[in-house]
Amino acid sequence: MGDCDRMTGSCELGGGLGTAEIEWRGAFTNAEIETLHAEGFDRQPVQGFDWQVQLDSHSLDWVCARHDGRLVGFVNVVWDGSSHAFILDTVVAHTHRLRGLGSELIAIASREAQAAGCEWLHVDFEDHLRRFYFHACGFSATNAGLLRLSGEQGPQNAAGSASGS
Repeated sequence: MGDCDRMTGSCELGGGLGTAEIEWRGAFTNAEIETLHAEGFDRQPVQGFDWQVQLDSHSLDWVCARHDGRLVGFVNVVWDGSSHAFILDTVVAHTHRLRGLGSELIAIASREAQAAGCEWLHVDFEDHLRRFYFHACGFSATNAGLLRLSGEQGPQNAAGSASGS
């Protein structure tokens, strides 16, 4: 797991930033996680969204990273209650990217999902993140499917298409 020590929850960051504290099921406020999520996914923050209720209701757990007290990394681990866990919402602050923090968050998520009895850890991602998930985190390519449930649907997703009827 690189330079992280799970017992202390610290991780030496690359690029001379010093040390980040990483914690499985780490504490956070709704405002700070929404701010980080909005930055990471290039959108405006949603006021009043209750991350704690969302995570408590749907997640196996989550991992938080802090640097100088500021939330700079987060990953959500949801599951089916049995053998499959899923990575969602992986986000690292722009100021802390490309320093190994994201892969450390995933490594802790992987280890803790396995400790909870999960046999498989799934992730989906945009093409520009292939190198991160396949090379830095050790995921393998698989066949998967995606069906858009809201918004405009393209011909490949339209109900009754020739390939699926």
